[in-house]
Amino acid sequence: MGQSLEFSRRIPLNRLGNGLEEKIVATSEERAALAKRYGIPEVHNLECQFVLSAEHGKTILAKGRLSAKVTQVCVITAEKFDDVLAEDFVLRFVPESEMPEDEFDIDSIDLEAPDEVPHDGKAIDLGEAAAEQLALMLDPYPRKTGAGLKNAVDVTPPEGEEDTNQFSDDVESERRPNPFSALAALKNGRREE
Repeated sequence: MGQSLEFSRRIPLNRLGNGLEEKIVATSEERAALAKRYGIPEVHNLECQFVLSAEHGKTILAKGRLSAKVTQVCVITAEKFDDVLAEDFVLRFVPESEMPEDEFDIDSIDLEAPDEVPHDGKAIDLGEAAAEQLALMLDPYPRKTGAGLKNAVDVTPPEGEEDTNQFSDDVESERRPNPFSALAALKNGRREE
């Protein structure tokens, strides 16, 4: 990780011993840089508590609790709104040399296993790990509470429970022909008037 990161808190591996608890808090400059990175108006606060323990070799297990307050833009109303995020997570810091190659068998991935984050063998970066965890927590389509689309469907109804009559006025629906039945008739060589 040669590039300069917005939120970096490198912990040397020799500091871990039998385990370590570490709390990191982003400064106002770091929060502004992260907001720019994620394309959101503001990150008001970001802190993360880590409990680190050594596993085999230079692999480190990290249990974390991230909490943040961010401002996002509603995809429906385009209004800014604040959102409070909090989540527990587990990561495994693994030496870069032990990380799998670019090509891997997708069927062999254990979705229940902790995510693996590479490290350079000298230190682990808790700040970047927290920043990446924040990115995973951000809703890609943020919606302000109460904002909704008229006639939108949030959940697909179960098979057989779909509302087949979408028109509230039965007279209106009877006057307009079904465009798909007209197309089917044309396909079969006859024309409906």
